[in-house]
Amino acid sequence: MDTPSLSTLGQHLQSLRKAQGWSLSQLAAAAGIAKSNLSRLEQGNGNPTLDTIWRLAVQLKVPFGTLVAPIAVPLGEDGVEVRLIDQGKDSPQVDAYWMRCAPFTTRVAEPHTPGARESLTLISGHLEAGPEGDTRRLAAGDTLTFAADRAHCYRTGDDWATLLVSVVYHGEVPR
Repeated sequence: MDTPSLSTLGQHLQSLRKAQGWSLSQLAAAAGIAKSNLSRLEQGNGNPTLDTIWRLAVQLKVPFGTLVAPIAVPLGEDGVEVRLIDQGKDSPQVDAYWMRCAPFTTRVAEPHTPGARESLTLISGHLEAGPEGDTRRLAAGDTLTFAADRAHCYRTGDDWATLLVSVVYHGEVPR
């Protein structure tokens, strides 16, 4: 992630944390990351993983998209790129993402907030996806919807996979 995006993410994270009354120590402990790493992230330094950003969003009880909304560049690591396309403001809240996975990539995603549902539509390539232990093989044009409030995975074979992902947050979702 570039320096301006890191700075934007850090400032936004800090404002969300403070708005909810969390101390730096409390949020770091709840998210399972070092306080020093969270401090660096809020200062616009460091290189947060997708998992770290997910854990912070879950602890702050905000959708992943709310945390990354101010960032225009794709977030990525270990062969996976994710970019927020749009974030709904209605109830239920719906976030839409573009996602691309490199060949021979396995990504295990942490659970979303309780009641969240995820829908994937594969644009190109092949992908195995879904809740751990209950995955399905997808080809271009296939769509899969599943409960995303438990760990789920995305696994590619020998080709790239490009997909649209929508997450529907049922119930009360703080913004």
